[in-house]
Amino acid sequence: MENKAFIQQRIGIYIDSDFNPNDDKVVVTTLRDKFNIQLPQRSALNDSLAATASTHEIVDLILKFRTMDTI
Repeated sequence: MENKAFIQQRIGIYIDSDFNPNDDKVVVTTLRDKFNIQLPQRSALNDSLAATASTHEIVDLILKFRTMDTI
């Protein structure tokens, strides 16, 4: 089973800077600027990420991180 630290480490492999997966603005900007991924407009960012999760592994990782309970 994956934990948050492991998922954040995997996200860091794709993104070569400090990145807060819980910051909506940072997520949207990074996906757009670094990966050219445009998220669809939804009522919540997690819904937008879910709709785009198959586009790139980074989207799936960010969504997993954001929805995972801290243990």
